[in-house]
Amino acid sequence: MKYIDTPIPGVYLIELEQLQDERGFFARTFCPQEFASKGLIPLLGQCSLSYNARAGTLRGLHFQAQPYAEAKLVRCIRGAIYDVALDLRRESPCFKGWFSVELTAENRRMLYVPEGCAHGFQTLVDDSEVMYQISSPYIQDAARGVRWDDPAFAISWPRVDRRILSPRDASYGDFR
Repeated sequence: MKYIDTPIPGVYLIELEQLQDERGFFARTFCPQEFASKGLIPLLGQCSLSYNARAGTLRGLHFQAQPYAEAKLVRCIRGAIYDVALDLRRESPCFKGWFSVELTAENRRMLYVPEGCAHGFQTLVDDSEVMYQISSPYIQDAARGVRWDDPAFAISWPRVDRRILSPRDASYGDFR
């Protein structure tokens, strides 16, 4: 795997190193020892799949509060998404900064989102699926979120004719 630094400390864009032959290719998508050697959390508390029927579906921006903070490894396995990591670590030099990348089934890129960062995405095409590897189990009482369009972050989302949000994601107030 190739780890590409982003402007947000601890957020990495990960590209697969493919071993190709006439059959196709083989590539690792996760290695605990390699993650640990890079300072990434190598624990796997759960794996999740998000299916999104329509383009314009926006999920996020989500995180879990301490002591249940989670790191995520995100990959689009079908379709295409605009993926966002938002730095909510007050001690970070990039506090309230964000990084975005297009993840597609074709480019096979992954985004590593560390603890203390919120994560969200917007689908770019119908029938998109997103696979998550998450360092901690989901704890409902620790689930938190911030509003996707909060002016405190000024995230530049792709324009869509119709944006689809859950009532929970639409209900988040201004960041304080």
